Amino acid sequence: MRGSRAATPTIKDLVLVGGGHAHVYVLKSLAMTPMPGVRVTLIAKDLHTPYSGMLPGAVAGHYEDDETRVDLEPLCRNGGFRIVHDEAIGIDHDDGRVIVKSGRPGVRFDVASVDVGIAPRAGDVRGAEAFATPVKPICGFNARWEAMLRRVIESGKHCEVVIVGGGAGGAELALSMRHRTREELKRRGMDENLAKFTLVTRGTLMPSHAKRVRKTFLNIFAESGVDVIEGDGVVTAEQGKLTLESGRVVSADECIWCTQAGAAKWLRESTNLALDANGFIEVNPTLESTSHKNIFAAGDVANVLKHPRPKAGVFAVRQGPPLDKNLRRALLGEPLVDFTPQKLFLGLITTGGKSAVLSYGNLALGGLGPVGERLWRWKDKIDRKWMKMYQEIPEMKEAEVEQPAVALAAGSDTMAAIRAVPMRCGGCGAKVGATTLSRVMKRLEPIPTNPNVEVGIDQPDDAAVVSVPDGMVGVQTVDYFRAFVDDPYIFGQIAAVHALGDCWAMGADPHAALAIATVPYGLESQVEETLYQMMAGACDILRDAGCGLAGGHSSEGAELSLGFSVHGAAPREKLMKKGGMRAGHKIIITKPIGTGTLFAADMRSKAQGRWVSNALDSMRQPSAVAARTLFEHGATACTDVTGFGVLGHLVEMCKGSSAACVLDMDALPVLPGALECVEIGITSSLQPANVRLARAIANPAAVSGAARYPLLFDPQTAGGMLASLPSASADAAVEALKRAGYEHTTIIGEVLEFLPKCASAPEQVVFVASSDVPFDGVGTERPSVVQACGAEACNL
Repeated sequence: MRGSRAATPTIKDLVLVGGGHAHVYVLKSLAMTPMPGVRVTLIAKDLHTPYSGMLPGAVAGHYEDDETRVDLEPLCRNGGFRIVHDEAIGIDHDDGRVIVKSGRPGVRFDVASVDVGIAPRAGDVRGAEAFATPVKPICGFNARWEAMLRRVIESGKHCEVVIVGGGAGGAELALSMRHRTREELKRRGMDENLAKFTLVTRGTLMPSHAKRVRKTFLNIFAESGVDVIEGDGVVTAEQGKLTLESGRVVSADECIWCTQAGAAKWLRESTNLALDANGFIEVNPTLESTSHKNIFAAGDVANVLKHPRPKAGVFAVRQGPPLDKNLRRALLGEPLVDFTPQKLFLGLITTGGKSAVLSYGNLALGGLGPVGERLWRWKDKIDRKWMKMYQEIPEMKEAEVEQPAVALAAGSDTMAAIRAVPMRCGGCGAKVGATTLSRVMKRLEPIPTNPNVEVGIDQPDDAAVVSVPDGMVGVQTVDYFRAFVDDPYIFGQIAAVHALGDCWAMGADPHAALAIATVPYGLESQVEETLYQMMAGACDILRDAGCGLAGGHSSEGAELSLGFSVHGAAPREKLMKKGGMRAGHKIIITKPIGTGTLFAADMRSKAQGRWVSNALDSMRQPSAVAARTLFEHGATACTDVTGFGVLGHLVEMCKGSSAACVLDMDALPVLPGALECVEIGITSSLQPANVRLARAIANPAAVSGAARYPLLFDPQTAGGMLASLPSASADAAVEALKRAGYEHTTIIGEVLEFLPKCASAPEQVVFVASSDVPFDGVGTERPSVVQACGAEACNL
């Protein structure tokens, strides 16, 4: 499995909820110094977590967005940690599970930590939620800010921008937005004062800092042309205006909400944790919840009762080491250690441009002069150094298998179970125990069913019995592979979509599936949980497809693996095969390609989180509707794109149809990041075998140097439908497929008129076109099979 360390049975589960600054430190620490026997799972809504200290610089245009974010995917892969890309919405304390928004089974934990940041409290002011742009959560603020900036510039009209909130964050953002807007307007030759900025605060400006800091910033605001309204909070927000407590009305074409944020609502609604009046988790100096042992909290979402501190990123960063220490102690059953944060902290507060103000107690230095510029360079160096720790990840060495300390702490029964792992039996002795399997099946209820399954799981027997409706033919297929993602639920979904793909491609409805599941050796409770999570994901797909789970076989082994034997049925006259291509038909693909290279890169911790997330979403998308839509628009040949890649499956279709085709390489939809991965030489282990199919390409010399060429051979998992259909209905089919959710559906080629086999090149059935090698109306005539052959004397 990608990023995994030497195999050690899982004894305890540590679940980190949220990708905040403290959790980033914990992930790096556990990757560098792992705890054998502890499985680490990160639940994160956003895989690219922003560093709040660099947000004003990003807003001002001093940094690219990716420079200010930690990519959690390679960080977790390098440590062999699981990622659940989802949003936590509750904690089941009795069952020890974190509940997530998608509705998938909760994530089990022995020890959990919450670092989810804070949410906007615009709801405290009437109209603010509708007419203001919140800064929190900051993970999405850059996109909201860029959209606002475009509105200001594209309108070409005078615009009043109001920032609500007078803390250091509001002050920095107001000046950063003013700086960026002015620079963008000047660059376009527009009036730099087209946008007018005003900051409104209920109290004084920057109340948690010394008077000298406040005075310095008031001068900077005045010099930058930003008005400040102090001691007058907002009571109502409306379209184009804000009404203040004094009755004053302030024009506001755009409003940025940067007031004190609150805790996520789910903490109050879906947990029994002790919370303070604002909904933040009350924790001891150990960072453990005051009400629940083995649940910790850090960052803005936590309120350390004995040591209250402002909601500032500097404190979240400094909570990382003590949180890491106490999580380890909790997993080992050792006493926790108190953490006392420093009372004073050094603040380097930016002023929009590349200058800053130093704030430390009553000390204030810098501003808009040479000293401020040097302070900005110092802050920039500090921030980049912090980011570098998590963006440049060293290769981790394989850890030697050792006696897990958590097993010793768990007691004699656990130790006995661990010692028995190396002596696991093979043959039928490798089966998952009947009691464990029975509990898993009970938890999976309701089991997916289909009326054509006459004997199945509900009436267990030696084999399933599935009827074929009158007038239909049976369709049987099988797929099986080991896990390439470390989340068993997601893997179960992908394995089911992949197995059902052959059935859908033939125009058949899947009726029954027999599962073949292998779960890694481990404690009985862990085996049960892994099998349950994997089969729950698979059952979600089978249930939606109307396919019954009719039975199967489960065993323990070295790696997590899953497959299905699928039985389906289709009317004989509607059965689609690979060999039904017709001359003049268009060739359509319904999903982007690139999963092979992306997951090869992910195994090396070289793939960005957003790339992996997009690929997983694509693979989990069933193709039932796609296949039905293609058939309704006259498709005569269809297959699903899987291990042999686009070219391999296209060659199968051509040979089965005694046809040739033109493939427009530039039109191939490609998953984000796939081109970047092949450009640095990362390909799937199956790629070399697939490249042998290059002999089917009629013009390899002309196209082999193109950037997309390697992706023709990239093996896919749970790929899209590849079909040929009449030219007259192709555009309508593409539009219908896009409306159905297959947004990357594209016409990628055309079937050529077949001529008798050419003795000079009998296997050359695909002519690859691109912007450099045009065809049909783009500078040259459409090639025939004879032209594609390339032989001077063609022996027909």
